[in-house]
Amino acid sequence: TIGLLGPNGAGKTTTFYMITGFIHPNSGKVILGQEDITKLPMYKRARKGIGYLSQEPSIFRRMTVEENIMAILQMQKMKKRERQERLKQLLEELDIAHLARNKAYTLSGGERRRVEITRALVTEPKFLLLDEPFSGIDPITVEEIQKIIFRLKERGLGMLITDHNVRETLSICDRAYIICDGVILKSGTAEFLANDPEAKRIYLGEKFRLS
Repeated sequence: TIGLLGPNGAGKTTTFYMITGFIHPNSGKVILGQEDITKLPMYKRARKGIGYLSQEPSIFRRMTVEENIMAILQMQKMKKRERQERLKQLLEELDIAHLARNKAYTLSGGERRRVEITRALVTEPKFLLLDEPFSGIDPITVEEIQKIIFRLKERGLGMLITDHNVRETLSICDRAYIICDGVILKSGTAEFLANDPEAKRIYLGEKFRLS
């Protein structure tokens, strides 16, 4: 799990857009494994295993939770029975089975975030990009989302996370990068960055502590 940190306008979301194929870089390449995917369209990158959770709300408010997930499942090459089994599996895995018949507009911020993560997992990605997953949710829900991320990590899913909740992000990352204007200023483990004078000076703040 990798963290991408930096101030507003640093280039974090732009980096995500370049990885997913929403925009194309002016220079450099996007490498997935050993393959150059820089020129591939978004849908082909998704087929190769790149999933994306946008910082913007991405669920249909007037649809139920299960309808929101099924809308993505119906785009997959599956038989009807396989879709139903996959839907049940996803609902249980993300602890939202009890919300299946609820309309999306009735969900709390944390419940909505879990549904959004579930939708991103429908295509069974190998790598998941999480853009501001802790934004707009309460501290208890942040912990719940962290636990979900840990479970996904244990499954072998690679993740790239950016969020302004620095402490919460670093606590679940193996390594992080601090960027500004698209340039990497500092990188290392959470412990290294938390104790690095330059990392504190340029972004974290002098009083920053991991716990």
